[in-house]
Amino acid sequence: MALVWVTGNSGAGKSTVGGALRARGYVALDADDDGFSRWIDRASGEVVVDPPDPVPEGWLDRYGWAIVRERVEVLVEESRSQVAFLCGSAENEADVRDLFDLTVCLVIDEDTLRHRLATRTTNTFGRHPEELAAALKWNPLLQSIYESNGATVIDASRPLAEVVGMVLDAVQELTGAARDCSSDRDGQFRRG
Repeated sequence: MALVWVTGNSGAGKSTVGGALRARGYVALDADDDGFSRWIDRASGEVVVDPPDPVPEGWLDRYGWAIVRERVEVLVEESRSQVAFLCGSAENEADVRDLFDLTVCLVIDEDTLRHRLATRTTNTFGRHPEELAAALKWNPLLQSIYESNGATVIDASRPLAEVVGMVLDAVQELTGAARDCSSDRDGQFRRG
């Protein structure tokens, strides 16, 4: 039916939105936790099996977080009969953009970004000064980049239920299906 890429900066709420979508019965996978992305050496292309945590100074200049096209291609086949969400971000996103029916970019202001990265418990990325600097560098650029690529941009500093509702509204516009705000056991939109 549709494959939706939910992306944004570190701390924008991708994993949280994915969890809320799963709680409503949708197929929502995390590109980080569900094996769609990995660290690679930009120079050699080699996969980094055991990345340092936190990353040392200069590490992010050489290594990048990349999504694996073959994994997304499998998900495309699996999502032909239902709406599925893949939540994450990757520097090589352009390599898989054609596989998604819709891209939703979650954006937040700098204060919210700083707060979320400092207080989140799901992972430590963004607490180290180098990681925080990278997140702060990209944050103001994301909205214009994604708008120019035709993405739906959503202010993710709003309450979670509103953000999830806006994501589902964007999918409804794409598919022409009516969304049911209650938990939908089969994870599909109901025709209205």
